[in-house]
Amino acid sequence: MQHVSPIREPLVTGGKTYHDITQDVCRQVEAKPNIRWAAALAVALVGLAIFLYSVYRTLWYGIGEWGLNKTVGWAWDITNFVWWVGIGHAGTLISAILLLFRQKWRTSINRAAEAMTIFAVICAAMFPVLHMGRPWLAYWVLPLPNTFGSLWVNFNSPLLWDVFAISTYFSVSLVFWYIGLIPDFATIRDRATGPIARRAYAALSMGWTGSAKAWSRYETVSLILAGLATPLVLSVHTIVSMDFATSVIPGWHTTIFPPYFVAGAIFSGFAMVLTLMIITRKVFFLEDYITLEHVESMNKVIILTGSIVGIAYTTEFFIAWYSGVEYEQYAFINRAFGPYWWAYWSMMTCNVITPQLFWFRKIRRSLTATFIISIFVNIGMWFERFVIIVTSLHRDYLPSSWAMFSPTIIDIGVYVGTIGLFFTLFLLFCKFFPVINMAEVKAILKSSSGVNHPHNSHAKSMHGTAPESNTNTHHSNE
Repeated sequence: MQHVSPIREPLVTGGKTYHDITQDVCRQVEAKPNIRWAAALAVALVGLAIFLYSVYRTLWYGIGEWGLNKTVGWAWDITNFVWWVGIGHAGTLISAILLLFRQKWRTSINRAAEAMTIFAVICAAMFPVLHMGRPWLAYWVLPLPNTFGSLWVNFNSPLLWDVFAISTYFSVSLVFWYIGLIPDFATIRDRATGPIARRAYAALSMGWTGSAKAWSRYETVSLILAGLATPLVLSVHTIVSMDFATSVIPGWHTTIFPPYFVAGAIFSGFAMVLTLMIITRKVFFLEDYITLEHVESMNKVIILTGSIVGIAYTTEFFIAWYSGVEYEQYAFINRAFGPYWWAYWSMMTCNVITPQLFWFRKIRRSLTATFIISIFVNIGMWFERFVIIVTSLHRDYLPSSWAMFSPTIIDIGVYVGTIGLFFTLFLLFCKFFPVINMAEVKAILKSSSGVNHPHNSHAKSMHGTAPESNTNTHHSNE
């Protein structure tokens, strides 16, 4: 019998036992793909094909295939790079920071959020590589010795800081994600009936036995990695913001960028997690694990970060006015009332006005409203990066240098293609990996006794294997 808090709604509904959790999560891995998953994968593969064709055109003909010109040398490429890096932030935040603060509502969503981080960073990394024009020389950005000539990189360049920040972020996030998967891989290994699946998951579980020592080390490593990953949430997008803030271009040269970019990244990241989780809970019938309580908690974070972003927008105008620098003032007036006014007001509507609807509890707990608003937030955050980059560049100090940027079909193809790449990877993850962390969900499942029916039924379902029996021992100790 589950204990239900009189104050807070349960994070796992439906009166689930340990056995039910194993069955519900493993079902989507063990069963044949359903028609909805197959249809979504087909659409994602079309996007991936567009991406591959657009990359081929870019590499074969050069970045002249994009809409860049002498004045606007950065446009959709860096816009999409910053956008994807921002989306990846929620995964690390949910996994690391909320783990350190012992927030139990993270348990059903952290696995998918971590996967989202990995895939978003992969998509982000594509754009700087493609913008090199000669990606086969990408190793030049590494601090190599002078064996090949004068290849020492400029450590004063924020672009080099990006290389270290993104690679570190990706490495730590990947290890954190994989470590969390190991106990669940062992569960699937012990349930597998086919020889290929058994061997594959046995290799992925790395000999996990579920002993007390293994669990102790697992928890220690998780906390260490969470401690390492937490500064990355702040440092990675801070460094990305310095790509702009350390320049002298009006509209970029401002000290508010680091905290402003970090808040915006968490804002867009949580919106993407909501978009994916609402779809995932419906496609894989996980309504009892990804509940309205999870959705409401994430919506509260969106209210907070969206408000911080709105304050940052206002502060930028104040700083421009207070500076007395006419070029700085013109940059912001041009954003709001210049040729790209539509992008600026789309950004303000999506990022500042729309999230305030979450102050109403009925909207905050509405799946339909949450899904629509999460889409609007990510559209608005893309426009934010576009406004910062393009509207700051297209009006130079010399009117003779003024130019407009228009994306080409290849610009659009690369961007749409990375969305296809992202969803292809995410859908494959959802099918072959457990999308919910079974071990952690069981740890928060309160029962009247750790050794009665839930334990025994779960042990029977696992044929009395060591990983499961030790897993339940671990949970009873929780």
